[in-house]
Amino acid sequence: MKKYLDREAKTFGDWAYLAIAKHFNKILKHENEVLKDKDPEELHQMRVGMRRLRSAIAGFSPALNFPQNADEKRVGQVARILGQLRDIDVLGDLLKNWYRSDLPQKEQKQLDKALEVLEKQRKSAFKQVREILEDRLYINLKEAFQNWLENPTYQEIAEIDINNILPDLLLPQVSKLLLHPGWLVGIKFQEGKVQFPDEWDKKQVEEILNRQGTTLHDLRKEAKRSRYNMELFTQFYSDAYQNYVKDIKDLQTVLGDMQDSFVLAEFLTEVFEKDYSTKMPTLTEKLAEIRHHKWQEWKELQRKFLNPKNRKDLHLTVLRSSQETT
Repeated sequence: MKKYLDREAKTFGDWAYLAIAKHFNKILKHENEVLKDKDPEELHQMRVGMRRLRSAIAGFSPALNFPQNADEKRVGQVARILGQLRDIDVLGDLLKNWYRSDLPQKEQKQLDKALEVLEKQRKSAFKQVREILEDRLYINLKEAFQNWLENPTYQEIAEIDINNILPDLLLPQVSKLLLHPGWLVGIKFQEGKVQFPDEWDKKQVEEILNRQGTTLHDLRKEAKRSRYNMELFTQFYSDAYQNYVKDIKDLQTVLGDMQDSFVLAEFLTEVFEKDYSTKMPTLTEKLAEIRHHKWQEWKELQRKFLNPKNRKDLHLTVLRSSQETT
């Protein structure tokens, strides 16, 4: 299979090829080890490859002429099944390696019961992963990408110099991120200006997260899409651009940590068929403390991204590649 271009990458199509090849090869690299199921990191890396491949397909779609079996939807189908197993692995790691040792013995025994349930769920999820990786859908998907990489075909716009269209590729996703309603969680407007409330205690944070946690989770997904999209083109931009990518990554991480704590709580509630807090008060308090701490980190990022100057600077940064500033 062809891995690299035979010339220096200059055009929209050239960079599309490099991105597709890189992420597809990452998927192939980890596939066999995922099926062996010895190291959860292999699954994580293959899932990342799937997500980034999907992002590359979406980001470069105006340049690509792909066969039907290699479309974004099919990549997403496989990625979702890998993601279900990965989510269980993350949850198990949190319970076993982050929380269990800090709990009193009585709560550890309760947690062990939950871990037994989780292990059963994992076996079922791994079976689904094995089935999809042996399914004709995935086999056809791989063949389609391999054939395209051997003989790539493009739309006419693929011939344009990549530097001439970078803002057109990036700004739509940046705008979707900045206009997301999640940025408005926990704030008020007064005479058209954003008003940030005083520091909230744990109870207040819990109340607003219970009401609007889903919106923040959706913002996290938008941040992830934006990060993947922007990371495709970091080599074309200055340090200012890299800093914005880092901020978006931090946002994704903070909101992800909050979401993980909710997923954990939902799982325990399901296991015990009722509110788990009476059986595990120490863990309940610990999760609340984590969410309160992450809320403070979220508020700092929220202030940064709602700042009018920073929003304008982000747009201007995307408009000016490093070649234009040299």
